[in-house]
Parts: sequence; structure tokens; C-alpha cells
Amino acid sequence: MVESKAEPFLSIYRRACERKGGERGLEAMLQAPLSKAQIEAISDDRFLAAMTKQVFKSGFVWRVIEQKWPAFEDVFFGFNIDKVLLMPDEMLEQKASDKRIVRNYKKVMTVRDNAMMIKDVAMEYGSFGKFAASFDKDNITELWAFLKKRGARLGGNTGPYMLRALGVDTFLFSRDVEDYLRKNEIIDGGLTSKKSLSAANVAFAQWHKESGRSLQEISAIVAFSWGTNNLTA
Repeated sequence: MVESKAEPFLSIYRRACERKGGERGLEAMLQAPLSKAQIEAISDDRFLAAMTKQVFKSGFVWRVIEQKWPAFEDVFFGFNIDKVLLMPDEMLEQKASDKRIVRNYKKVMTVRDNAMMIKDVAMEYGSFGKFAASFDKDNITELWAFLKKRGARLGGNTGPYMLRALGVDTFLFSRDVEDYLRKNEIIDGGLTSKKSLSAANVAFAQWHKESGRSLQEISAIVAFSWGTNNLTA
């Protein structure tokens, strides 16, 4: 793996400590991701549910989606993969007009599309959880790229935020993290470009190697050391 020119992690950590009231204050704000075994145990329906929730949250008021979520679970059969895949276009059109959920036809159609992706992956790997757990610290953005290419509306930050919501270890391109990476010349192109994804992944993998911390913790520490301290870093 190519080594990044990123500053030492210890420098970032110390700066974050200074901004968050010391080491104790910073550490209290950090959360650990799930283990690989725990990720493997996540059922396929929960991956589909998480994908759907993030797709609907994108560009919309998150609070509304959370309030309506029990209805989403009911409308889409608990996101049972096989049941979703049996839904014809006519049924999806009916779902898109159901007042209990957010009525967006194009987003409703992603439920079946992403169920198909999950089904295909599960047939090869045993489950989508086992597939997600197969990615490591130094290639997590390849999972992002897969979600963008094979999934429906899972590009940009949607896929990574979905993974984070389930406890999969990943960094995020939050506003502060992106600003840090650009100001420190780690990335200089579009966030979804292969070059930017690779450069960012190399930097985070290097910081993991230096610190032994998860990508999730490192992402938060980078954000806390910079800008407005975005809590979703």
C-alpha cells in the first residue's frame, strides 16, 4: 500500500484533545464500530432497511423519516428480501402513493433494486453481512464504490452513512473531514473520483496503522481537530 503524506496521527489527536477539553473529554465522545463477526451476523433485511432509510433521508428531513419508519417497515414487509423481490411494478406504484410513508416513486423503486443487489451478493458470499465484513481498513472505499455501481441511489455519502448506521467500520466525508483532507492536500478532486477515494483511504489506513484505532474513531478525531466538529464524522 502506498504511504500517505498525511500528518502524523498523534498531531491530529493532540489538537482534538485541546479542542475537546483534554483526552478524557475526547475519548468520551468516541464510539467503536461493530466487530467483523457482528457485521457478518447482520441479516440481509436489515441491510435493505438501512439502505432504504438512508436513500429516503437523502435530501429530505431526517426527523420525518424516523417518525414514519415503523410504517416503512410495515409497507415493505419488514424488508424481507424475497417478499420485496416478488413485488411487481404495479404494487410498487401503490406503495409510492401510500400516505403512511414518504411518497416518492423513484425512491420506492430503489427498494426492489437494492433487494436484488443484496440477493445477488448473498448468493455468492452467503449474506450481505459477510460480504461487507470482507472489506478491511485499507480498501473500505472499494465497498463504497460497489454500492454506488451496483446499488440504487447509494453513491456519494449515502452508502457510507448507511454502513456507519449499521456499525460497519468506515470513515465519512463529513464537512469537517472533507475540509481537513482538502486543506492538507490529501485530496484535490471530486469526492467520488477514484483518485480522491484512494488517497483518503490510504491516509486513514496509515492513521489506523499508527494508532490501532478504528476508521470510525479516526474519522471523528479528525473532525474534532478541525472546523466545526461535526458529530457525524
